[in-house]
Amino acid sequence: MPRHGLAGNEPAVGIVSRPNVHGPIVRFDKLLRCGPNLRSRGAGLGTIKTLRGYDKSRYCMNPHAAQPTSLPAMGVSLWRHRRLIAQLTRREVVGRYRGSLLGLLWSFLNPVLMLMVYTFVFAVVFKARWGVSTDETKAQFGVVLFSGLIVHGILAEVLNSTPGLMLSNINYVKKVVFPLEVLPVVRMGVALFHGLVSLLVLLIAIVVFHGQLHETLFLTPLVFLPLVILTMGFAWLLASLGVFVRDIGQGVGIITTVLLFLSPVCYPLTALPERYRVWIMWNPLTFIIEQAREVLIWGRMPDWLGLSVYTLIAIIVAWAGFFWFQKTRKGFADVL
Repeated sequence: MPRHGLAGNEPAVGIVSRPNVHGPIVRFDKLLRCGPNLRSRGAGLGTIKTLRGYDKSRYCMNPHAAQPTSLPAMGVSLWRHRRLIAQLTRREVVGRYRGSLLGLLWSFLNPVLMLMVYTFVFAVVFKARWGVSTDETKAQFGVVLFSGLIVHGILAEVLNSTPGLMLSNINYVKKVVFPLEVLPVVRMGVALFHGLVSLLVLLIAIVVFHGQLHETLFLTPLVFLPLVILTMGFAWLLASLGVFVRDIGQGVGIITTVLLFLSPVCYPLTALPERYRVWIMWNPLTFIIEQAREVLIWGRMPDWLGLSVYTLIAIIVAWAGFFWFQKTRKGFADVL
């Protein structure tokens, strides 16, 4: 049960970092009493300190009150907890590589090794070609291939980790009053960090093997934004379902693998017979992969109409996932 402040009606919260490469690295193990100035009073589970600069209303809330579920409430929640999201994301990234000899350098080496391995397997072993020019090299094929892997990697990293998110954060769910809706956002933040590092590797490869960068690369965030919004909707949904149906985590891993091979990551869309292309386009990765290559590699403008429609659908999916998460979060503590 949460401890209470001097007034007897103020819940307690707190934050402490905990390195753990297998799960979240931040949990609420330091107990704070939420007084008028969010200052600590009395002893807790750890060293008591003040969260200066944080609004008390952001963390001291009634756990039994109905959670807001509207679309504006989703945006307000993300903005209100933006500093907490940034802090948890930073600690998650740092904690993942803590204790290793190379540290954060691994976040750069991993995509480099992936680029080399996939290029060797598909361009050398399978002798695959993209068919963009007659003098296409193996390295150029690897660059096109890697751009698709970046898009898939962001989606897969978030979806594969969210079904067990509440289970690995029981302290958040049971012992303190915490904005649980930010946990999937933190996972997205970590995936975007790794995606940015992979994108840096891709840009270096483009310069080396293609000779130049295109001005359209500055449109890359606009291409990835719809996918981020859509993925957040699925993340909130899976984070909730994973509490009640533990098999969800096993099935999601299979689905993300299927999405990889049923999207134009390892082959061009034109290599498919016409009757199959329509079905491949239903894959949420296909359109974003194609548009990412347009702005990053081919130097062409994206399909603005397609991005607008995709964004509208993504917002609807994100709100639906947020709605489901907020409606079901009251049962998390009972199940866990």
